[in-house]
Amino acid sequence: MEERALGGSVGDGAYVALRTAIVTAQLAPGRRLSENELAGLIGVSRTPVREALLRLRDERLVEVVPQLGTFVTFIDEDAVADAHFVRESLEVNALRHAAGSLDGDDLRAIEDNLDAQERAADGDDDQAFARLDDELHHLLCDLSGRAAAWRLSERARGQLDRVRRLSLPDPGYRRQMLAEHRALVAAVAVGDADAAERELRHHLRMVLSSLPDIRRAHPEYFQEA
Repeated sequence: MEERALGGSVGDGAYVALRTAIVTAQLAPGRRLSENELAGLIGVSRTPVREALLRLRDERLVEVVPQLGTFVTFIDEDAVADAHFVRESLEVNALRHAAGSLDGDDLRAIEDNLDAQERAADGDDDQAFARLDDELHHLLCDLSGRAAAWRLSERARGQLDRVRRLSLPDPGYRRQMLAEHRALVAAVAVGDADAAERELRHHLRMVLSSLPDIRRAHPEYFQEA
């Protein structure tokens, strides 16, 4: 966590470190959070930790219970569905702007990312794969000229990211994601916006179709129905 807090502003670093720790279940659902303890783990003062927790509360990743304290939330399937709706709406529209507008340098950057994803999949490195997955979607949003789409999507999808991370240790899932990334990029490269939209919608919905299996595998992470 301390390493993730390095770079950028102290407040942003604390936020990124804590968000990553929650999304990857290093800070498990239901855990009570102490500002002093977190500040010590990250290597910052309590003020940026407090500010980060407020941001994470807005993302529904932590909750403040009066008289009891601040806790990591359990995964809420309704919140996952809400996050998916926001992400799909924003990224699909951004992707349609990108389709057919990319130059050679843009496509090379995307191919470099896909090649790195393949190496991560071959090396069974789910953490690297998760980072590269995010980088690809971020890059496509930026290249669309609608960079705000990624920022807004990121703020809304905390609960969804937790489910995505739980699915990534499965090698077959990573291979399927890579194949879908390549199909998506192929449609964007030839300027077929309709095909690119179909591929992206299918790709983003894959995690929702896996949700029942993920819940059965990790019931302790989910909010009781």
